[in-house]
Amino acid sequence: MPLLFVRNDITKMQVDAIVNAANKTLLGGGGVDGSIHRAAGAKLLKQCLTLGGCKTGEAKRTDGFNLPCRYVIHTVGPVWHGGQRGEEELLSSCYRRSLEIAAASDCESVAFPLISAGVYGYPRAQALDVAVRTIQAFLQTHDMTVYIVLFDRESLQAAASKFGEVQAYINDRYVQQAELSDERYRASRPSPKRRTWGQYVPRETEDAACPTAAAFREETLDDLLQQLDESFAQMLFRKIDEKGLTDVQCYKRANIDRKLFSKIRSNPAYKPGKQTVIAFAIALELSLEETKEMLLKAGYALSHSSEFDIIIEFFIVHGKYDVTEINEALFAFDQKLLGA
Repeated sequence: MPLLFVRNDITKMQVDAIVNAANKTLLGGGGVDGSIHRAAGAKLLKQCLTLGGCKTGEAKRTDGFNLPCRYVIHTVGPVWHGGQRGEEELLSSCYRRSLEIAAASDCESVAFPLISAGVYGYPRAQALDVAVRTIQAFLQTHDMTVYIVLFDRESLQAAASKFGEVQAYINDRYVQQAELSDERYRASRPSPKRRTWGQYVPRETEDAACPTAAAFREETLDDLLQQLDESFAQMLFRKIDEKGLTDVQCYKRANIDRKLFSKIRSNPAYKPGKQTVIAFAIALELSLEETKEMLLKAGYALSHSSEFDIIIEFFIVHGKYDVTEINEALFAFDQKLLGA
């Protein structure tokens, strides 16, 4: 179900299973492999000795021992030879076989490192693309939370390098917002004729300037309550029907946990977070105006003073509604992610 990116040490991840980028012997090594063996303790090596190694593209499971996870799933990634020796297929198999083992072990959460992107030489940006595509495909038919753990500076830079267009869009909008804010500041400076705080204005003058003011005061609370607009939940479920989607299709596209969706479905007054509202707008492929309307119904708005909001706007106006791609960009710019 949800695919999330995190900056962390994978040995600290509190999930059902972590994946080890191992070598064929499964007996430990450098990088992530060595860190996992050290953190798990000597019992991990002892169990690995019974497994008889592992082929490239395959995976095998051990216990987690001293790690904060139940299992370690060991997989052997391909060495990069220019992409001409089936590296992409083998790398995809690493993720797929690891996920299959996790599902068979009743795991609800799994954390992956970026496999083969270290000493095996697989270009990090390409390795990340393979990981995302393979995990996304698996999650279409499985309920599981999957983390891609990026720890080293090179992996973070690989994630960020894909989004030059987004950075340019952010820069342009920040400039526009700064200019607009400056204009608003100048316009807001009081002139000699401007009403200032503490200046008395008779009610009849106020009513004359605003004819609806008196009428508004005459409305009762019951009158106003009768004017309640469609709620966020009502708009959400209406849009799901209009788009011809099932509930499952919607929450999977939104990268939303099934339990959270059930809360919204069962409680029309449920107030979701801003990231959740936007995730549903992305899943439903709403226009920018429709997205703003849905946000407003939940009590939120988009602003050019927020880098997060500008990134969301970029993807919507360019018709890019892949929530995982959006989350990659948000992660690269150190923003909160959509979905779970």
